[in-house]
Amino acid sequence: MYWQNVMYSLEIMGKGMLSIFVVILILTGIVVLLTKITNLPSLKKHDDSEE
Repeated sequence: MYWQNVMYSLEIMGKGMLSIFVVILILTGIVVLLTKITNLPSLKKHDDSEE
C-alpha cells in the first residue's frame, strides 16, 4: 500500500516537471521568434550613433 502511494506521487511529480519543462521551451521559442521577427531596430540605430 505504501509503495503504491509513492509511485502515484512520483507519477504526479513527473507530469508536473514535464509540463514545466514544456512551458519553458515554448516561452524560449516565442522569445527567439520575436527577436528574429523584429530584429530590434531601435538597438541597431543606437549602436550606429555611438561609432
